[in-house]
Amino acid sequence: MNEIDPAHRFSSEAVRHFDGPADGDKPGGMNDVARQVASQYRRDTMSPIMVSGVLRMVEFAVLLVSGLGVYFYYVGFFNYLAWQYPLTIAAASFLAVVLLDVTDCYQVVSLMRPIANFGRILLVWAGTFALMALTAFAMKMSQDYSRLLFGTWFVVAFVCLFGLRLVMSRLIRRWARDGSMERRAVIVGGGKAAEVLIRSVEKQPYNDIRICGIFDDRNDKRSPSLVAGYPKLGTISELIEFARIARINMLIVSLPLTAESRVLQLLKKLWVLPVDIRLSAHSNALQFRPRAYSYIGSVPMLDIFDKPINDWDSVAKRAFDIIFSLIGIVVFSPVMLAAAIAIKLDSKGPVLFKQKRHGFNNEIIEVYKFRSMYTDRSDPTAKQTVTKNDPRVTPVGRFIRKTSIDELPQFFNSLLGSLSLIGPRPHAIAAQSHNLLYNEVVDGYFARHKVKPGVTGWAQINGWRGEMDTNEKIRMRTEYDLYYIENWSLLFDLRILFLTPVRLLNTENAY
Repeated sequence: MNEIDPAHRFSSEAVRHFDGPADGDKPGGMNDVARQVASQYRRDTMSPIMVSGVLRMVEFAVLLVSGLGVYFYYVGFFNYLAWQYPLTIAAASFLAVVLLDVTDCYQVVSLMRPIANFGRILLVWAGTFALMALTAFAMKMSQDYSRLLFGTWFVVAFVCLFGLRLVMSRLIRRWARDGSMERRAVIVGGGKAAEVLIRSVEKQPYNDIRICGIFDDRNDKRSPSLVAGYPKLGTISELIEFARIARINMLIVSLPLTAESRVLQLLKKLWVLPVDIRLSAHSNALQFRPRAYSYIGSVPMLDIFDKPINDWDSVAKRAFDIIFSLIGIVVFSPVMLAAAIAIKLDSKGPVLFKQKRHGFNNEIIEVYKFRSMYTDRSDPTAKQTVTKNDPRVTPVGRFIRKTSIDELPQFFNSLLGSLSLIGPRPHAIAAQSHNLLYNEVVDGYFARHKVKPGVTGWAQINGWRGEMDTNEKIRMRTEYDLYYIENWSLLFDLRILFLTPVRLLNTENAY
């Protein structure tokens, strides 16, 4: 049979335009048991990828510092320093970390079993020295190095490295026990298929998956209320609300791939959530190429959607936000001071205006703006859109809205973490178009909230800013926001950041 690329079969475009029911954006109201379970998982967990990444840096530092310590012990701090020694020690430390990575020594299973991996770690460290010696021999430099110094470093560094692994093993086991480091999963679809999947996952040694429950639309006859010891917590629509409360990492769809219409129907509801979505493939008759699968232990999964801007990408984006928000605050501080004075002189009331808006994963956040309306006519819910020559807007307010100066306090939102500098613009909770909430106008609207909202975004620099007075405008803004989410990179963020001042010169839609 012809092999089908699963990423193509269930692309976000195919899911969004699937002609089937999708009321996932309208929560059905969780039952008390589901709400209690969700409340147990409100706290974020440590990502295994982040833990192993930090350990890489720590082990590089341990190897480097131990090598330099041995070198300075033999040579002394104030004697002549041969440049090739520190350089060689740094290169060997880096090579050792790379080889440990290549040999899977940073996998969670390996980190939890350092004694079982003693031989592999020793072999990698010995291999590093062998490659270092071979390189020195080929470059005719071996006579320039002290065998005593490097022999001492070999022993000292290995003792430090293995000691660190023993400590990490205890820490990881403790984090796994108390739920600090785990991947939380919800099973979508019940019955026999879900039971077989759960048993297969539980058989995996050193498993970091915690199954939080099961959600299924089918009645108790086809989908029992208890499967493999796990409760059925509700329907798929109720899962949307559950995932808004609980910090879930993964949704595992336990349906056969051949039930394509049913799978697409589920994905049309679930793709708006900021989680990894996997399709269980352990019992599928269809076979794909090995690289099409990811695995939980040895249980194969088809990757349908990945959580956007995750793990190290999220660290890089947060660093981007902090750095450029601080720069923005410093650069625009005279403008913000002048705006604050003008607002205070223009009309009575506070300088700043706080508005509740939807943030990441539909959380309610408070966004700061300079007040642009008369205090007694302000509309915190934004139920009534601001229009051209709106009498509620003050004279100073018209100017700061047209020039987007009213948005400058959001640099502080970005610095504190409720907003990102670049992302979909946050809309007010009750924002409407023709008496319809935005999520009632646009199918899959809440997918904009899979990432943090931003001070500026791809839609804004493409002209979709200002009044959303037609359904087409909110649809187009959402389309541009979803394009940004699906194509995010730091270079993309930089492009948007530097284009924003240029594109804001076009004030046609801003009032």
